Amino acid sequence: MIRRELVEQIKLKKTALCVGLDTDIEKIPSHLLSESDPLFAFNKAIIDATADHCVAYKPNIAFYEAHGVKGWESLKKTIDYLNSDYPNHFTIADAKRGDIGNTSKMYAKAFLETLGFDSITVAPYMGEDSVVPFVREKGKWVILLALTSNKGSSDFQRLPMQAGGDLYSSVLTKSQEWVEDDQLMYVVGATHPKAMKSLRNQVPNHFFLVPGVGAQGGTVEDVMVNGMNSEIGLLINSSRGIIYASSQTDFAEAAQREAKILSQKMAKFI
Repeated sequence: MIRRELVEQIKLKKTALCVGLDTDIEKIPSHLLSESDPLFAFNKAIIDATADHCVAYKPNIAFYEAHGVKGWESLKKTIDYLNSDYPNHFTIADAKRGDIGNTSKMYAKAFLETLGFDSITVAPYMGEDSVVPFVREKGKWVILLALTSNKGSSDFQRLPMQAGGDLYSSVLTKSQEWVEDDQLMYVVGATHPKAMKSLRNQVPNHFFLVPGVGAQGGTVEDVMVNGMNSEIGLLINSSRGIIYASSQTDFAEAAQREAKILSQKMAKFI
């Protein structure tokens, strides 16, 4: 998906919501366990229920890898369903890959070509040759970890650099030399609203993928105020707060309700 198409969807639907498909077999409603593929059955119901209120979906790859071949089959069914039935939704492989050039090339082939995701999250700390292979094809995006939402983000990402600023700020500065802004996003946690404002000033034209709203304590209002640019420039992710809003047979309806609430909060700013 190219930048213009993503921006159009955000403005048309008046939402920047991304639904995270962190599908845990131990948390999905028990009645789905009798399905031939419980993970996909859950995902399909969530997608159908929330599609009107979001512009993106982000399967967390670890929740599928944990089940070996069956998990990969569930993941493939999920991305195939999104690409066939909801082609206007942006898709993110939350894989957090990052390795030497030849290996990154294979990761890119796996997720962006074979599976057909629009984008992939990548750890940038091995440098340029670990990042560039992910953006060989127009319409494919690399989403670099910058300032993440977890507690441990301060262990390394906030280390002061000799030349000034923190490590995460240096990642933004350097990575702009590698990839054009229409194929490069950054992960910036909603739990860092003050830093988000500073980062937006540093990279005014880039999209931010923003985790940490809801269960981790971040708010839509803080993200929109501190992170928006002229094209909105945000994909605000919510996973647990939406997909596990209910553990009963009404799980899809509950997910729809929570997605709608978040979407309506975003609409006030769009």
